[in-house]
Amino acid sequence: MKHLVFWIGILFTTLLFAQDASSFKITTVAFYNLENLFDTENDPLTFDDDRTPEGKDHWTEEQYRDKLVKLSQVLSDIGRDKTKKAPSIIGVCEAENRKVLEDLVNQKALLDANYGIIQFDSPDQRGIDVALLYQKSVFIPTHYKAVPLFIYDEIDVSKRVFTRDQLVVSGMLDGDKISIIVNHWPSRWRGEEKSRYKRIRAGALNKRIIDSLFSEDPYAKIITMGDFNDNPTDASIKDILKTHKKRRRTGFKQLYNPMEKMYQKGIGTVAHRDSWSLFDQIIVSHELVKKEYTSYRFFKAGIYNKPYLINSGGKYKGYPFRSYVNGSYSGGYSDHLPVFIHLIKEAK
Repeated sequence: MKHLVFWIGILFTTLLFAQDASSFKITTVAFYNLENLFDTENDPLTFDDDRTPEGKDHWTEEQYRDKLVKLSQVLSDIGRDKTKKAPSIIGVCEAENRKVLEDLVNQKALLDANYGIIQFDSPDQRGIDVALLYQKSVFIPTHYKAVPLFIYDEIDVSKRVFTRDQLVVSGMLDGDKISIIVNHWPSRWRGEEKSRYKRIRAGALNKRIIDSLFSEDPYAKIITMGDFNDNPTDASIKDILKTHKKRRRTGFKQLYNPMEKMYQKGIGTVAHRDSWSLFDQIIVSHELVKKEYTSYRFFKAGIYNKPYLINSGGKYKGYPFRSYVNGSYSGGYSDHLPVFIHLIKEAK
């Protein structure tokens, strides 16, 4: 019976959109880890020395420009097969500063989209930030802030671990009020278990932000997305955010994670030692999963994994085609694959 209900739901959603696609608006919200998008200048306030022409990585202007072209191609293509245009909203991480984001949105592939940028310099020691890119013709920001994540070393409790802020942006998406949180949670450096407490703290902060948005509006449309450095079933997401993997079981003021089923099928966004992890996720609130399409609602989620983003041969065949491998520029894109969701509503 459960399987019958599931397939009826899939059939209904498919027919709903397929029977008269022209009667619906569809838009894309995406997230992409840009894998160390640094300029070539040495910032004396951060540890970016490796990504300079004289640094360990011999990061040149030519390589930087090539990476910008390639990243802009990816961002422009996400969701285009359904919407015929670039995403309305894109969350990104591992961007060094506002300058690299301006260089990115001014690439030929993205110029027509006329993206605005919301970014704050974070206290991360490497100087990498999260940011939101948005098409000015579609999304109007009304409020935004960077919320710092305070973490202290478990052994030396007086020592702060500096990491990325969580970026909170609220605004109007084609007339619909929506709030977005862009994340890049602490990495698994020194091992998953030893670093787990940091992501638990990040999850707790994210939960507080979401609860504060619900306190202002219990029916808030909220999207929290990013590189969580944890999988959908890990404690920071499953236990702290209390996400649901089934849309129909997501209750009032609760969160639905469409990525959990993908992960359980072995699908991921980043590969390591022949194993896939799904660190990059987009999670939505209950109001977005309702099947009432007078305003934007969740339609589907996906991982953008076109062949050109995957290594076709060599030691890392089948892995994401990253831009830097074994100390040299490989001409790829990122060590992560982008993720996206489609939102639809009735066209009026």
